[in-house]
Amino acid sequence: MVRFSDAGLRYPDPAGGEGQVALHGLRFFLPPGSFTWLTGASGAGKTTLLRLMQCALRPSEGEIEVLGVRLSRARRSALPPLRRRIGAVFQDYRLLPYLNAFDNVALPLRLAGRLESSLRADVTEILRWVGLASRADALPQQLSGGEQQRVAIARAVVARPELLVADEPTGNLDPRQAHRTLALLTEMNRLGTTVVIATHSQELVDAFPAPVMRLSHGRLVSFEGHDPGEVEAYGAETSPPAPGSKNETEPDDEADPDEEDERNG
Repeated sequence: MVRFSDAGLRYPDPAGGEGQVALHGLRFFLPPGSFTWLTGASGAGKTTLLRLMQCALRPSEGEIEVLGVRLSRARRSALPPLRRRIGAVFQDYRLLPYLNAFDNVALPLRLAGRLESSLRADVTEILRWVGLASRADALPQQLSGGEQQRVAIARAVVARPELLVADEPTGNLDPRQAHRTLALLTEMNRLGTTVVIATHSQELVDAFPAPVMRLSHGRLVSFEGHDPGEVEAYGAETSPPAPGSKNETEPDDEADPDEEDERNG
């Protein structure tokens, strides 16, 4: 599950000022196993919100809880294992250029310690699902933009993550492939994965009905289709950080390279 309690993010100002506010006052709850659309105009904060859910960023105000972990209190050493429980599809794909399609998709399974003999069938099947079984040996630069996007989607879902966040996952796909991809993501959701998808496509939202969150200028302006009773049953309240907390990790923690890469890239 995902819970935001008056959460916000202000990017650091290199000059030492207050910095730009990206998100403010977000308060919502996504039950385990839910499917949610995230909509809003360009610049509304959708990508930043997904990065918070992916634990690539920490809130600068309020509290965020992802899969039972409160981000403001989590040690940096706890974040990489948490991220491995989360699948992410990025707008820029982030495929490793020196790995072919098969090895890019297999990467999460290898990082999780899966044996080669056991992962091959899963990777082959997911590549078949996204229509790329015949392109398993191709490097990213040998693939079209749409094919790269499908490889990125396959990589995100191959390990059956508990939470999947996707930023415009069908943006470079033709209508047939877009619907095929959404069918895969809804099947993942049916099997228990919590899914959040940012999109500009009203056609997809209409074709795959689900609750819709809408952002505007960094604020949540509507959340349509969710069950208020279910939200209340799980408890929408989260205790705020302790007084004086700046949502920073203990100073004796070592820096987390993954977190630093996200902030720098």
